[in-house]
Amino acid sequence: MTGKSIRFLGVGSRWAIVIPVVAIVCAAVAAVIYADWQQSRITHENNRHMVQERLDLVRTKLQGQINANIRLLQGLVSVIGAEPDLTQERFSALAANLLLHEAQLRSIQAAPNLVTAFAYPANLTDDQIGTRIFTEDEELALTRKLREQSRSVVRGPLPLSSGGYGLSIILPVRSVNATAEPVFWGAVTGVIDLARLYDQSGLMTFELPISVVISKVQDAGRTAVIYGDGNIMQQNPVHMAIDFGNDRWTIAAIPVGGWENSGTPSMAFRLVVGSVAATVAGASIWVGLLMLDRQKHDAALRQREEKLKALSHRLGLALEASKIGVWELDVESGENAWDARMYEMYGLDGSQAMTSDNWLALIHPEDQADVSAKVKLAIRTQMSQSAQFRVLLPGGGHRHLRSFGTYYPNAKGTASVLGVSWDVTEDVSLHEELVEARQRAEQQNTALDTARRRMEYNALHDALTGLPNRRYLDQHLSDIEADPDGQGLAVLHVDLDRFKEINDTLGHGAGDAMLRHVARALRDNVRGEDFVARIGGDEFVVVCLGADADDQFGEMGQRLIAAVNTPTSYAGHECRVGASVGIATRTDASVDAPQLLVNADIALYEAKRLGRNRFERYTELLKARTLNIKKTADAILRSLAADEFIGYYQPQFDAHTLEISGVEALARWNHPEMGILTPDRFLDIADSLSVVSQIDARILEQALSQLSRWQSAALGIDHVSVNISAQRLFDENLVGRLEQLDIKPGSVSFELLESISFDDKTDAVTASLSRLRNLGIEIEIDDFGTGYASILSLLKLSPSRLKIDRELIGPIVDTPAQRRLIASIVDIGRSFGIGIVAEGVETMEHVSILRDLGCQTLQGYALARPMTADALMDFALAHRARRESLLKLSA
Repeated sequence: MTGKSIRFLGVGSRWAIVIPVVAIVCAAVAAVIYADWQQSRITHENNRHMVQERLDLVRTKLQGQINANIRLLQGLVSVIGAEPDLTQERFSALAANLLLHEAQLRSIQAAPNLVTAFAYPANLTDDQIGTRIFTEDEELALTRKLREQSRSVVRGPLPLSSGGYGLSIILPVRSVNATAEPVFWGAVTGVIDLARLYDQSGLMTFELPISVVISKVQDAGRTAVIYGDGNIMQQNPVHMAIDFGNDRWTIAAIPVGGWENSGTPSMAFRLVVGSVAATVAGASIWVGLLMLDRQKHDAALRQREEKLKALSHRLGLALEASKIGVWELDVESGENAWDARMYEMYGLDGSQAMTSDNWLALIHPEDQADVSAKVKLAIRTQMSQSAQFRVLLPGGGHRHLRSFGTYYPNAKGTASVLGVSWDVTEDVSLHEELVEARQRAEQQNTALDTARRRMEYNALHDALTGLPNRRYLDQHLSDIEADPDGQGLAVLHVDLDRFKEINDTLGHGAGDAMLRHVARALRDNVRGEDFVARIGGDEFVVVCLGADADDQFGEMGQRLIAAVNTPTSYAGHECRVGASVGIATRTDASVDAPQLLVNADIALYEAKRLGRNRFERYTELLKARTLNIKKTADAILRSLAADEFIGYYQPQFDAHTLEISGVEALARWNHPEMGILTPDRFLDIADSLSVVSQIDARILEQALSQLSRWQSAALGIDHVSVNISAQRLFDENLVGRLEQLDIKPGSVSFELLESISFDDKTDAVTASLSRLRNLGIEIEIDDFGTGYASILSLLKLSPSRLKIDRELIGPIVDTPAQRRLIASIVDIGRSFGIGIVAEGVETMEHVSILRDLGCQTLQGYALARPMTADALMDFALAHRARRESLLKLSA
């Protein structure tokens, strides 16, 4: 072989070695790049997982805090729906109770028809009373959400008057009207202090390893940042949604310092990997060189061994940097070889030898059985196993470790289990925090649900008696109507008699005791399935299903009256009340349940009118009569507004000269359809409406106006008598109104009915009459002889005149005894200096007899009928003309 051939073979051999070496070097470089990329990805994923866990904890706390505040407000919404007519005091009490909870609410407002009417606390919200809760720009969209969609509205962050920012939560409130139909009441607004919310949700914690931003999408589709730096949204953050009510926020986070600073592999890792790659490349080159020169292979081999030792050392550094401990258990001897990191994780100094037995002793007793079973399973199956357990630290406390081990035959030819362990205490703590947060949220939700159920119960029951209230009754009747297979139905409306007297004499404590007694009596004397409710101060309702006949429940009504009449003792007093019951029944579906309640009320009114302490059944005739009374009552109220009550005037004559000495003003109703009506057609109904005093006042004003007119015409009429009701007599404002009328002393007298019962109320009547006399108004007793006035009460009242009732005047023509009675009354009046007026003078024979008996003034149809003011003017002029003609003839 020539030298050229030898050189050619040498070159070929050299390339055969260089090419693999170059390939190995390239593979090492690629491995370094791949390892760096892989480590970057793992670090980034670990950091992203850390951010996700931390962000989920913050989101859970934040959402729980916000939803807790919304549930508190929803409890208040339920109460307002049940009590739509609540007062500021009631609202303040409810709101104060809510603010006692550990919530972030700063203030609460209620806005009927979206106008703020109630607010708490007052020092923060007084300036909002009377203002609309939405601006003109917000009105259309946000009002639709509340009123039509029944959705909550969230606004904010908004600046607070006391500083800082708040979140406004607006919830719709619905109630029911008198017909139990749902209506939109308004809204309840709560303002959450964002600083307190963020602090209690963990956002303000300095140790938080993440940077957080909170945003929401506004109506225009634009994203608004609520909290944090908006630039975070551009750095591929971890996103989560926060749902509360009908609104949604987005919460996002990145590691503190950004992904770049947290996702780059450590320099130590890169140094180790680079060293490994360099070692591998160097070893490959040395191998190539040794293959070229086997004589120099021993020296190169020793260098390679040194390099391998260095590599082993650097691998140890890599394990240290990753905080992973390595252990090896010799199955046959039980010896357990640990590295330094393992001793550090167990809190040991590394001086003691470790065996399988004393290793198990370091594990928490509750976890020892599971760990021992996993080791035995790995040996038996010769497969990998993993376990998580607690280790007890020498200084107290414990640490959570996760361990992974695999079976393999060692260099001695015996079996070993080789594994790694790492500390997961922080992960376990984070998980426990999440579990605890969820448990607290669940407990708070349970408390809120309990409070809501309690508020709903209170909204449907009477606090004093425990019976269902009017709202519950309406709901019960609606449920009955909703049943397509409805049964016969009866309603008993119970109203207590003499209950007010017990309250007035013994106090409200006795009244409350009587109400509880009545509630027990009603429950004990109805059927088990019957529904008993208290719907007013002393009103109760019993609803009975299964009514087959109209007269079926009369016996129950009588039984209820007897039970209520049973006396009960309070503070040493025996208390007793009566009961009036109205019964209405239906045996088919022709009348709905609410109307049946109205029918029972009509029957109750009839029972009271007929004397109380009895029951009455509803009939169509009774309904017609009640409707007529209601129609008349409505007409009276309309006529008062239209000034359709007018005065008629009946002249009074001197008994000896028959000249007009005065007039009596009488009330007449100028009905727009039936014409002029006398008091017997309307007075009882007007008295039940408590408007008799208003009618008296109108007649007095008209009489004073006509009196001035008559005096201007020189008719000789200088006195007018006007009726006054007991209701008006005891009116505290009567004197003040009379002082404004400019009454001339002696020109007016008030006629008091004797039926006022002066003997029972002498002191009160005397005081009222004394004030009237100070105004120059004279007092007359009307219908004397048929009422209750005694001689003693007459002495105390000292009236100017007594008007003898027409029932005593009529028989005097034919009955001497009746004339003697009239003569006695005249003598009594003369003895006390009291004038006598006789009314009901029907014939001229009456005139002659009464004049002879000593009556000073006469009034009746024989002399003149009641007439209008204009007719009285004509009558007085004609009467004066006749008198003057008679005087001339007699002269």
